[in-house]
Amino acid sequence: MVAKSRVLIVDSDMGQDLGQVLTTHGYQARTASEMESALSSFEEFRPHLVFTDRHLPHVDGIELCRRIRAISKVPVVVISDDDAETDKVEAFDSDADDYVTKPYGANELLARTRAILRRTAEDVVESALELGAFGIDFDSRRVHVRGAEVRLTPKEFNLLVYMARHPNRVIEHARLLQAVWGDAAQQHPEYLRVFIGQLRKKLEVDAARPRYLLIEAWIGYRFNPHG
Repeated sequence: MVAKSRVLIVDSDMGQDLGQVLTTHGYQARTASEMESALSSFEEFRPHLVFTDRHLPHVDGIELCRRIRAISKVPVVVISDDDAETDKVEAFDSDADDYVTKPYGANELLARTRAILRRTAEDVVESALELGAFGIDFDSRRVHVRGAEVRLTPKEFNLLVYMARHPNRVIEHARLLQAVWGDAAQQHPEYLRVFIGQLRKKLEVDAARPRYLLIEAWIGYRFNPHG
C-alpha cells in the first residue's frame, strides 16, 4: 500500500517540493494550487492520501477537507504555519486525519504518510457500495438502481453518495448544503430542493411518491436504500 500509492498535494507554495520528495520515495504525486483544481484532480487521480495547505487562495484547506469528506473516506492531512490550538481543533472537527505544522522535515512527513496509509489501507481501497436497491461504483462514478444504470451529474452523484454513507439517518439541510456545495451554499437552500427533485425523477419508481429520498419536515432528508 506504500509503494506507488497516489498522493494529491494542494499547496500553492510548497506543493512541487513535497511532490518531489514523495516521488523520490516511490509515490505517485500530483499537485494542485486551489480548491477547484484540487477537486477536479481528486476525481480524476483517485488519490489514496491528500495533503492540503491550511491557507489556500479564496477557500481554505479546512473547507476542502469538508468537501472531500462528503464523498470519500480518503485521509486528508492539513499543513499549516499556524500552531494555534483553535486551528487544529477546526481541522479535526472537519474530519482531517492529521495536522502538520510548518516548517516540517521530509523524514517526518514520509513517516506520517506511511503510518496513515497503513492505518487506512482497508478504507481507502473501498471502490463500491451496495445498499438495498442501490449499487454505487466510486471509481467509475456509476449508479445502478434496481439493477439498471442511472446517469447522474457530478453534483447529483456527490449528493447521493453523501446520503448513502449515512443511510436511514436524518441529515439536516445545513449539513447537506455544506458537505456538497460548501459554506457559501448556506445562503441557497433552493439547491437542495432542486437536486433532490432531480434525483427523485431519476431514482424513484414514482417521483411524486418517493420511497428512497424522504423529507423530514423542517429538518432535512433521509435516504432509505431499501424503499
